[in-house]
Formats: sequence, C-alpha cells, structure tokens
Amino acid sequence: MDTDSGQTNPAATPAQGGVFFDGASSRRRLVALKLSDALEIREDGELLARWAYADIRRADSPSGLLRLSCLTAPQLARLEIRDAQLIAALVARCDTLEEGLPNRKGVAAIVGWSLAAAVSIVLVVLFGVPLAADRLTPLVPDSFERRLGDVAEAQVKVLFDGKPCSDAAGQAAFEKLVGKLRESAGLDNSVQSGVLATPVPNAFALPGGKVFLFKGLLEKAENPDEIAGVLAHELGHLRHRDSMRELIHNGGTSFLIGLLFGDITGSGALIFASRSLVTSSYSRDAETNADSFAIETMHKLGRPAKPMGELMFRVTGKEGGKGISIVSSHPLTEDRLARMSKADAASPATGRPLLSPTEWQALKGICAPGKV
Repeated sequence: MDTDSGQTNPAATPAQGGVFFDGASSRRRLVALKLSDALEIREDGELLARWAYADIRRADSPSGLLRLSCLTAPQLARLEIRDAQLIAALVARCDTLEEGLPNRKGVAAIVGWSLAAAVSIVLVVLFGVPLAADRLTPLVPDSFERRLGDVAEAQVKVLFDGKPCSDAAGQAAFEKLVGKLRESAGLDNSVQSGVLATPVPNAFALPGGKVFLFKGLLEKAENPDEIAGVLAHELGHLRHRDSMRELIHNGGTSFLIGLLFGDITGSGALIFASRSLVTSSYSRDAETNADSFAIETMHKLGRPAKPMGELMFRVTGKEGGKGISIVSSHPLTEDRLARMSKADAASPATGRPLLSPTEWQALKGICAPGKV
C-alpha cells in the first residue's frame, strides 16, 4: 500500500487492498489500492479504475467494512475495504465521503415524517374513510350494485353450502310475508329474497336488493312476527344501502392499512370486502337505523317489533360463541330489546297476523327433505 509519500509497496497483498466490483459484471476482484493524487485500483498491476477523492462516496455497509462508490464510475461499481489503516488513510483524503448520506438530523426528519404519515393514515381510516363511504354510496349505479350482489350471492351459497328451499306451500307463505313487509316499507318489487337450507342461524342482506333467511334461524322461530321482524331489519339495511357502504368502508380501510404495512397490492382490501358481504357486519349506527326501520315497518302492519329481539336472544342463549350466527353480525343488547318493548307499548299490536297457522307451518317446512 502507498501512503502520502507516493511510494508503492511491492509487498502489497489483497488484505491491504480490497474487493472491487466494476459495475459491469458480477465478478469479484481482489485489488491493490494506491493512494496518490487519486485512488488507483489495480489488479495484478493492471489499472482498473482511478477515482478522484472528491468523487468518492460512502455506500451502505456493515460494521468493520468500508464500502465505496464513485460519482464518475458506473452506478453499480463498488469498492470494499476492511483494512483499518487503509480505511483511515483513505477517509483522511476524502473530504466529501459522507455527502449524500442522512445525518442525525436527516434521520430524525425521516422518522418524523414517517410517523406523521402513519398518524395521517390512521386518522383517515377513523374519520376520512367513513365520510367518503357515506358520500360515495349514493353515487354507485344500481346496475353495478346488482352485479355485485349476484357475485356475493354465489359466494354465500358456496360458503354455507346453502341450496334454495323450494317447497311450494312454504315458498308461497314466505313470498306473502316478504311482500307484506316490502309494501309496508315502501320498497318496490325488485327486492329478491329466499330461504337457504343451511343450519346456520342467520339472515342478512346483500347489495342489489337481496335478502336471505337461513333454515337454522327459521327453525328457532316460534311465530311469524319473529321472522318478520328480522326480515324487516334486513330490508332496512337494503333501504339504507348499508352493504354497499360497508363494502366501500372496509375496502378503503384495508387498502390504507395495507399501504401502511407494505401491502400495496390491495389483497387485504379484497379479504375485508369479502367479509363485509358475507357477514353483513354493520356499524352501530347502521344497526340502530335498521332497528328503527324494522320497528316502523312492523307497526305499520299493526304487529309488534319485540319478537325479533326475543328470537335473537333465543339464538344468543343457545348458539353464543358457536360460529357465525345472527348475533355475531347483529349485536343485540338489553337496551335494544328494551327499546323495542317501549316502542310496542306506545303502539300496541292491532293488526291481523301476517300468516295463518297453516301458512306458518308451511313456512316452517319450506326446507323439508326432498323440498330443496
């Protein structure tokens, strides 16, 4: 190795030199270094490169290794040095060695901006996305929402292995019940509904005007008012387009969270969106509004709303914590049941039963063996 004297040490070894990558190939070269008016890089006496000290910059490297690049060399060219004396001599000559690297102030600024970005994303998730969902939902074309509902319906039937129940008498009773609720709620006849032969005690709405009742919930019902109240609740979600709103909300939230943690492909958004469609998991406000819709719809028919709550509590007592059920997607508290009871007291049931005993029994048997 040479020092300031400019004398070449004929006994120089690779250990006193370094490892050189020319940036044009992946070849690893053991080189000798000469420190004169510039840094000379030689292999077996042949000059490979000559780097001006002013152009040499430090590159990222682990402790104990000095990795260098050069402004005038190929972009991928690198020189690695481990010899401590050689490193000290070279560093003394390179006044701009650290130029372009973040100093402590720069690192602090990067960390600060990163934290600010993370906080901004969190605030957008908490406040911006729900507001955007509320504003965007009315702008979604009905045709798109119907196509989305068709896709979701196919996914639901596969996920729950639910075939449509088709007993003629039961189907007639079900259509009669839904028709009365739909007319009372002021919804047109584009609403599609059905009973699926799956033991899961659930009922939910999908985008595009689709409402499904599962056999598992129908089996636990003791009278038509219980099922009517649940269906009215789901019709409320349809009227308010809650499925579409939650899809936009959950999809936007998961995309931003994915962006925060590096999942910029949006795969998290698809997962969250699918969950929203399948479980119909709504916000507290959406559930409260759907309750109000159900109470109003039932009272217009002269029927009580409380039976819906009683059915849900019956499911809670027997099915709580056992997979997906109506209580997991429609959280019901004593306060909500008390609200229904209070509303019924103010508007006593004076209307005729929604179904006759014969029709109710037909509906209960809509999924009988051989009728699916």
